[in-house]
Amino acid sequence: MDIPRIFTISESAHRIHNPFTEYKFATLGAALRLKPGTRILDLGSGSGEMLCTWARDHGVVGTGIDMSPLFTRQAEQRAKELGIADQVGFIHGDAAGFVSDKKVDVAACVGATWIGGGVPGTIELLAQSLRPGGIILVGEPYWRQLPPSDKVARGCLANSVSDYLMLPDFLVSFGSLGYDVVEMVLADQDGWDRYEAAKWLTMRRWLEANPDDEFAAEVRAKLDTEPERYAAYTREYMGWGVFALMSR
Repeated sequence: MDIPRIFTISESAHRIHNPFTEYKFATLGAALRLKPGTRILDLGSGSGEMLCTWARDHGVVGTGIDMSPLFTRQAEQRAKELGIADQVGFIHGDAAGFVSDKKVDVAACVGATWIGGGVPGTIELLAQSLRPGGIILVGEPYWRQLPPSDKVARGCLANSVSDYLMLPDFLVSFGSLGYDVVEMVLADQDGWDRYEAAKWLTMRRWLEANPDDEFAAEVRAKLDTEPERYAAYTREYMGWGVFALMSR
């Protein structure tokens, strides 16, 4: 069980696998007013930076689930580095359908809503692990400006313009699902740059170290095209944020 290889190569040096920075996660943790002992479930936890830093800074406890064995190992190592391995645990597994056997205070899916077939399904999945009065966190893209065509949307790695909403409409959509939006922290362009541009050096170093790998041609093609694609499309049109929800 693993994610596509291009991600484990291009994001192997990432601690955060989305457009957030450590400062944005710190802002989000403070905004949620986390208290020691707060129990968190993180589906699609990546390299564990959110759980690990919140355990260090706020005394939370919790569990992360991720399909990537590499990222799961990195999360476990990060927990050891920060001295909080007794507070958080990481499981290599499929987060789709995962329900905690113990109710949590915060149920999160920050950037992996494909596990529930989209935002509504992911919220429904997270709610199954949540205690009454708890908070759901969803990290998801939205349009900063509406693409003029599906071709432009595909340049942003979406299938069509209809894949995402403008921010006001996205916020309204949570109400139609029966949730109040009680907080949000949005990525900025620096966060996008750190997420996307950091991949390019990682891919270049990988190519230098693995010139004869059967996957090298695909990585080379990605490195050739990604800087221009990102600057022309994703950086101009896409926003990203984490939204905190409570059931009405």
